[in-house]
Formats: sequence, C-alpha cells, structure tokens
Amino acid sequence: MLDYDDEARHYDVSRGGEPRARAAADAVERLLPQGPCAVLDIACGTGIVTERLRRPERTVVGVDRSPGMLGLAARRLPGSVVRGDATALPFAPRTVDAVVIVWLLHLLPDPAPVLAEAARVLRPGGVLITTVDKNNAYFTEDSDIGEATADLRRRYAPQAPDRSTWVLDRAAELGLSMAGRTVFPGTGQGRSPRRWREVIDAGDIPWCAHAPQDRVADVRRRLAALPDQDMARPDPMYRLIALKS
Repeated sequence: MLDYDDEARHYDVSRGGEPRARAAADAVERLLPQGPCAVLDIACGTGIVTERLRRPERTVVGVDRSPGMLGLAARRLPGSVVRGDATALPFAPRTVDAVVIVWLLHLLPDPAPVLAEAARVLRPGGVLITTVDKNNAYFTEDSDIGEATADLRRRYAPQAPDRSTWVLDRAAELGLSMAGRTVFPGTGQGRSPRRWREVIDAGDIPWCAHAPQDRVADVRRRLAALPDQDMARPDPMYRLIALKS
C-alpha cells in the first residue's frame, strides 16, 4: 500500500483534483440523508471531497490514520478531523446518521472489519455509502482498451476486495440492505493507449502482475495497434452504493 504521508502533498493533483472531487461529492450528496444529520467520512484523506459535503444543517467529520493527509484535511475542515483507524473508529455506537467510504475498500486485503465498524457507529435507519468495483471503472462495453485487455483481465485479475456482490453479502450479514446507487466520472482521468502501456510497464496493474509475460506483451502490442495513441479515452465511471441499516 502507498505511504500516504509521503503521497499527501501531491495526492489531489495526481487523482483528478478539484473536478473529480466535485463529481464524487455530488454523487455522495445524491445518496445522503437530507436535513439535519451527522456524517462521518472514513479515510477522508486530504478532505477534498469531505469539505464539499458540509451544509449548515449537517455535521461532517473526517477520519483518517495518515497524519500527512489529516494535516491537509484540517485546513479544509478546521476542528472537524480526527485521527483514527477504519477498523477501530474512535466513535461510540449508533452516533452518526451516515458513513461515507470513498476509494478505500479496494485497497484492503479484507474490508469486512471496516464495514463492521461502519455498521456499528450508524444509528438505526442510517446509511452507509461506499464506492465499489473500482477496478472495473475504466472498462465499458464499447471501450477499445477494454476489448484489448478483456481476456487478460478475465483470466488473471485477482478477486477485487470491493466487488459489489461481496460487499452486498457482507452488508446483509450486518443488517444493511441496498437503498440506492449512482455513478460519477473520474473527471480528467481517462487514459490513452500509450498511457495504458506506460502504467503496465510501471507494474501498477494487478492483472498484468499475475499474468505470464508473453500474455502481457501481447496486450501491449494490441494497445500499441489502437488508433489515436495519445487521445485519452472516456473518463472512468465510479460506482457508489448506499446501504441502509
């Protein structure tokens, strides 16, 4: 996993910056309870999304375990950030109306303890909002890059910890049921074929790391043969689900 203290200074600009944060916050807003409520944003990072969730009638608190990230979040949310681990939240049971988890579950070897903690702090009738299926965000049915990489992904992609079917099964065990869903674009994050090859070469793609090198080389050739090598493809589409207690 990344050293998020080290990443903090350039994290936002390398992850779509303000446009992506705005799109994410707007999507979360569509699923949040309306009116007075208390919202907890787990793994809030720099607070770039969290600050956009504030309303006069709403209390919003961000929690993260990275001091580097929290230092930046505190500038955006003075007095409203707490250092803590997502598997042992420093909050009493049944004290918040909504928990938000954006771009965290896919990083964890086992997200179950985080989901359990989120359920613990939710009040009855509260809502848990989380991203799911992040690794599939780049691949649509009409994507030429999706087609070029499809076979390798099917054969060698590891089981994603944030896959929606798994999350929904765990949620049901915790007494949470589906209450809504939406999507939002990773604005400015669409990759060109050349950029995909660079990312593969850097070793940042799990389904390439697990595949034989001759198969990876074949995918690189397919990507190199695509037209418009430097034209970014459509932005990834991230998925959010809301789970109600």
